Amino acid sequence: MKVTLNTNEEVVKAVQEGLKQTGGYCPCRRERTPETKCMCKEFRDQIKDENFEGYCHCYLYYKSK
Repeated sequence: MKVTLNTNEEVVKAVQEGLKQTGGYCPCRRERTPETKCMCKEFRDQIKDENFEGYCHCYLYYKSK
């Protein structure tokens, strides 16, 4: 299992700018809760799933098997 940044630098730059503007909360979500703080709970749970391979909600991170 490996988690890496998206290889698309424009996506990474846009999401990171959004994270700065929201104080580290997922820029793709309206609610500001501990569950939406980057790296969000949704993706942390997906990482735990050995069968999951793919991007987080914002496309910032990618988990490969």
